[in-house]
Amino acid sequence: MCHSDNHHRRRRRAPRPHRPFPERGWVQFLLLRLLDEEPMHGYQLIEEMEFRGYVRSGRFETGSIYTILNRMERRGLLSSTKGESETGRMRRIYDVTESGREVLKRGLESLIQRKKMMDELTEYYEERFRESDRGGTSDEKEPRRGEK
Repeated sequence: MCHSDNHHRRRRRAPRPHRPFPERGWVQFLLLRLLDEEPMHGYQLIEEMEFRGYVRSGRFETGSIYTILNRMERRGLLSSTKGESETGRMRRIYDVTESGREVLKRGLESLIQRKKMMDELTEYYEERFRESDRGGTSDEKEPRRGEK
């Protein structure tokens, strides 16, 4: 037996803040990137992501993209207005807010740092392991730091 009427009510969680790291929300990150170029409606965004090769064709249904866009708008990353599409239909047009632009900027900065790390790791691999794959010997490796 329940002791509280509130026990059966579903609690609505406060929207979580958007994390700045793209891997936690690639789609949202890509949408911010596209909308930073120009405001668009959901179907345009799907077409543009497919055209640029960000997602494979058919990955998103129109309803799914609008769910993501609405969630981003509730989090303050986007704003929307009603506008007319190329075909004359009324559509909700999305644009990036200053908060969304800041999330995009931080995400891009994070990607740049990670790219530097990946480039360094790739270089290390090429120097240390690629030669041995081509028939080099482990004796040809440079000494490790602190070794002579």
